[in-house]
Amino acid sequence: MTRVLIADDQALLRGSFRVLVDSAPGLEVVAEASDGVEAVALTRREHPDVVLMDVRMPEMDGIEATRRICAETTVRVLMLTTFDLDEYVYSALRAGASGFLLKDTRPADLLAAIEIVASGDALLAPSVTRRLVAEFARLPSGPVTRLDGVTAREQEVLTLIARGLSNDEIAARLHVGIATVKTHIGRLLHKLAARDRAQLVIAAYESGLVRATAAD
Repeated sequence: MTRVLIADDQALLRGSFRVLVDSAPGLEVVAEASDGVEAVALTRREHPDVVLMDVRMPEMDGIEATRRICAETTVRVLMLTTFDLDEYVYSALRAGASGFLLKDTRPADLLAAIEIVASGDALLAPSVTRRLVAEFARLPSGPVTRLDGVTAREQEVLTLIARGLSNDEIAARLHVGIATVKTHIGRLLHKLAARDRAQLVIAAYESGLVRATAAD
């Protein structure tokens, strides 16, 4: 079973998510939190596989809660937001979140997203990648990620990941097989100490490998 913790300050939404998740084969809700402080405490106690984390909550917001959870555990966080152009996208992914999802997402897509994140992948659609690019272009220079030990071919793959291409698209662009692409991604995750694909996008921009411009 994939164990899920739901963190949202609205009781009605928490209840709706619980009913939906508990109704799906292979998924179960192990706890509910009404704010970020409670989300961190319950994650430490219950050890869920995935936390559905609201961005805006009292006491401690979802960004800080995500940062603490990802720093202390291997639990994966899927952010929930009301607004498609949420200004916290970059901050949440930088904190360690494995993806973003709108609260009005179709039920089937929400359940699929939980499974994707639980499996170790990141839910990072091209639209989210474009917002990351815009955010990098707006922000002053931040931390720098070094690419020591990353080969030229791996840098090519990293660049394409940062531009929002899927594994299939990367394979087609580089004229290699899917297995080869997955091997390169696995090595990038290890070399850059990245949790998932979302963190690789962050690394690509913070290293300067990909420039944050409108052309990207």
